[in-house]
Amino acid sequence: MLLAAPASAAERYALIVSGANGDESYAQQYAAWRKALADTLEQKLGFDASHIIVLFDGGEGDRASTAAGVRQALDKLRARVNQPDLLFVFLIGHGTFDGNDAKFNLVGPDLESTEWAARLRPIAGRLVIVNSTGASFPFLERLAGPRRIVIAATESPAQRFDTVFPEYFIRALADPAADIDKNGRVSVLEAFIAASVGVRRYYEQRGQLATERAVLDDNGDGQGKEAEGDGTDGSLASRTYLDADLPGAAPTDEEMLGLLQKKASLEADIDDLKQRRQLMTRDEYDKEFEKLMIDLAKVSREIRLRKKT
Repeated sequence: MLLAAPASAAERYALIVSGANGDESYAQQYAAWRKALADTLEQKLGFDASHIIVLFDGGEGDRASTAAGVRQALDKLRARVNQPDLLFVFLIGHGTFDGNDAKFNLVGPDLESTEWAARLRPIAGRLVIVNSTGASFPFLERLAGPRRIVIAATESPAQRFDTVFPEYFIRALADPAADIDKNGRVSVLEAFIAASVGVRRYYEQRGQLATERAVLDDNGDGQGKEAEGDGTDGSLASRTYLDADLPGAAPTDEEMLGLLQKKASLEADIDDLKQRRQLMTRDEYDKEFEKLMIDLAKVSREIRLRKKT
């Protein structure tokens, strides 16, 4: 019902904040991510260019990623965004946690998650908020609420290292491979699942312990869950799309959500197995590959059957 408004009655807005670069080595990466995201929103998802606000380190005037710049941008959006509209907020950069509150690092004084929550609260539209930094979990706790999808790149404040989640989430937004249910569109949930799988594979291929695990909250309880975790989050995100056709698909029930997540996980396991092929005997590889393919076929069949009912 939340997505039943005609597309013509709803507008879409985006706020991309690329915070303080810190070391110069980060400047190029952050610039690439914010450009890729802005281009994806405008060129592939059909956002009006005048509805995309980009703040960054080095920006002049109202384009600077300062506390004043963020406050000014959110004040503008509060005046423009109406109840049927959608606002997509994406934070790129560094995050910190002092034991009491988390901060997103800006140029100059930072804004704590409590102020972000206070300034987002009066905005009437539906919100999709992604904090892609380290130590971002407290933002999920603070910003969760009705008609909101909040994603944090880390599941706890202790995961404070730089993240690769933005790379995979931005890529997934317009990647046909992320379209798990093959309806020709990528939902917020599907982008989240694809990004989570991409992050997991990134660390596995490097033989490193993952220092980030993304979580999503869309039921307002501020707890969130991982892509393959248990919990009730994911229903709203599964029928929320950033493209122009805002009404979206029919609501996805909890069993279908589980099947979609299982399918994504199995596909990732198959890719990982192929990467490890040279380290296994032929019999070991064939046995594991056959099992994964059978499981994938069963899950895919269940998804097809549920779509028909």
